[in-house]
Amino acid sequence: MAAKPPAGDPIQDAPEVTPPQHAAAGLPAVGHSLRIAQQQMGVRRTALTLLRVNQKKGFDCPGCAWPEPDKRHAAEFCENGAKAVAEEATLRRVTPDFFAAHPVADLATRSGYWLGQQGRLTQPMYLDEGAERYEPVSWDRAFDIIGDELTALDSPDEAVFYTSGRTSNEAAFLYQLFAREFGTNNLPDCSNMCHESSGSALTETLGVGKGSVLLEDLYQADLIIVAGQNPGTNHPRMLSALEKAKANGAKIISINPLPEAGLERFKNPQNARGLSGVGTALTDLFLQIRLGGDQALFRLLNKLILETEGATDEEFIGEHTHGFEDFAKAARDADWDETLRATGLDRADIDSALRMVLDSKRTIVCWAMGLTQHKHSVPTIREVVNFLLLRGNVGRPGAGVCPVRGHSNVQGDRTMGIFERPAPAFLDALEREFGFAPPREHGFDVVRAIRALRDGQAKVFFAMGGNFVAASPDTEVTEGAMRAARLTVHVSTKLNRSHVVTGARALILPTLGRTEADLQGGGPQFVTVEDSMGMVHASRGRLEPASSHLLSEPAIVCRLARRVLGPESHTPWEEFEKDYARIRDRIAAVIPGFEDFNTRVSDPSGFALPHAPRDSRSFPTTTGKANFTAAPVEYPTAPEGRLLLQTLRSHDQYNTTIYGLDDRYRGIKNGRRVVLVHPEDAQELGLADGSYADLVSEWTDGTERRATGFRVIHYPTARGCAASYYPETNVLVPLDATADTSNTPASKSVVVRLEQTPPA
Repeated sequence: MAAKPPAGDPIQDAPEVTPPQHAAAGLPAVGHSLRIAQQQMGVRRTALTLLRVNQKKGFDCPGCAWPEPDKRHAAEFCENGAKAVAEEATLRRVTPDFFAAHPVADLATRSGYWLGQQGRLTQPMYLDEGAERYEPVSWDRAFDIIGDELTALDSPDEAVFYTSGRTSNEAAFLYQLFAREFGTNNLPDCSNMCHESSGSALTETLGVGKGSVLLEDLYQADLIIVAGQNPGTNHPRMLSALEKAKANGAKIISINPLPEAGLERFKNPQNARGLSGVGTALTDLFLQIRLGGDQALFRLLNKLILETEGATDEEFIGEHTHGFEDFAKAARDADWDETLRATGLDRADIDSALRMVLDSKRTIVCWAMGLTQHKHSVPTIREVVNFLLLRGNVGRPGAGVCPVRGHSNVQGDRTMGIFERPAPAFLDALEREFGFAPPREHGFDVVRAIRALRDGQAKVFFAMGGNFVAASPDTEVTEGAMRAARLTVHVSTKLNRSHVVTGARALILPTLGRTEADLQGGGPQFVTVEDSMGMVHASRGRLEPASSHLLSEPAIVCRLARRVLGPESHTPWEEFEKDYARIRDRIAAVIPGFEDFNTRVSDPSGFALPHAPRDSRSFPTTTGKANFTAAPVEYPTAPEGRLLLQTLRSHDQYNTTIYGLDDRYRGIKNGRRVVLVHPEDAQELGLADGSYADLVSEWTDGTERRATGFRVIHYPTARGCAASYYPETNVLVPLDATADTSNTPASKSVVVRLEQTPPA
């Protein structure tokens, strides 16, 4: 019997607020995980499913990309991973009867939480031009609709093919292959909105746009710096690795505008100390930095390292790096007063951090969106690289760069070629292997795709997973751009906002989830994923599919390609659909590091992709060495009476998927329209705790972007800074407010004013 979703859309205008917590996980996390899992899946299905998450012969969690240790616990999942699995393996179903009862206009008034809670999509659905409701459609008819629209375009570049990070390696490889054989590099993906700044900075400085550390390196580090990241909510299994590092003697510095419970103390639910004891204190030094002040902090630390006799690794610098003199001149010019203004830190805090840095022989810096979503994110991450290069902390055990990716296989998608600016060598390999000439002109990233749709330069939008409308910046502009399209298509497992903000015509194509068995003509299939540290491993679902009408993502791409490209295509699409091993054979022929792919992925632990800086201290940059850089120091500022706002997740959330209305660690219950403001800032602005305000962003174009009806919560954030949840506040992020070089939306430093209003 199917589980019932909530009957109505819950009211969110009166959240309950208690003091924030100072420890993460423990028994509450276990209880919450099991409660949500059982509500969605029932008792028996919960046990069968959760015990296979992240196991060597199980399936990869559809949540974050944190790697698994070789020796795995029977419960190798976190609270938010359990929520992600429960929502995919739910017994709730969205059938054609649901769409018959709910016109699109009605669905458009519902919250993203309500839409997601309705359950799994079961049949392809079609919204015809002028129609009020989606209606069921056959797969053949759906592919005909897409094919007719694509082949009618004046240019292949009028189509946009977006990808979510959840897509497997096999599906991603086929997807980019189809798009390029069709004739476009318009392959934006969720990396454009999150870690594009990391890839840009690391490719320039180290030659590889990925992290350089493996899980074992964390266990060997003397010092781990966690900057702009909240692992307690966004990557909870990372806390286990930090706990193990602490047991081995590591020190941890946390750099963040908000105190985060998981980084304060971790109650590991996998052991007795975590379940019933005090847990493990993780952070040794908390630097409560102002939003966007990280570049200034690392620049000053670099100055102080240079001024300390014997602190630099001169042999490494001389043999392996380029640009040291220009960097050193810029670093020596760093100013204490400017740094204290930019960071909001005390001099004693920075002195303490320096002592810990100098005491460490093996240092790792981890970061996430708090560093990547500012205008100056790329130079900030380059400054982090400078910091590590100075003491030789790249290419040796226990040291290196660790950008923590936020979505399972988002890194693998990029490795497979999901990129609007492909390397010529990759295109050359495609041409040799498949016998067609891929387009060479760069395509649209996310921001440019929205502009192209808005301006009529793109007419078809196809999304392989994700929730593009809710995830993207400048919500009103994004929604207007989507409505301007002739056709929007979404390959999805569940309902979301993107299904109700459509082009003139729209299709929803339901697909298999990670938890489900994938049976094709060649028998049972598995897919592969790449984690945040470059480890590739298999993922095998076992559950019966939610509906007999579902197709796998590889099957959807293959059938679409056969319909659109026709017999002129020499790519064996039908063979690929039947047997994913044949896809992996061709991946092995095209992408370095995947040689003998099928044999190597049969190892239950998977295999590590090559990483030249880590493996051999060689750097495939333009200079052939690791590059020091010397960008001017930047940091965001807000005029008097304004605050810098960062958008962030609640604890009952993963990306744009809302699991519930609580943020347990921050003490917020039953509400999402809240804004966290330092008590002294709130007092200066005349905003009492519990009052309500509209958030209005201020940008150079003079356009008013407003998010209405937010409860003000006095909260210990950094002075001059505020925080609020996305996607509700994505409306405040201007489309043109992006990071230099990477073009990532600057969602972590939005200048806002708060206009007090009566409660909603």
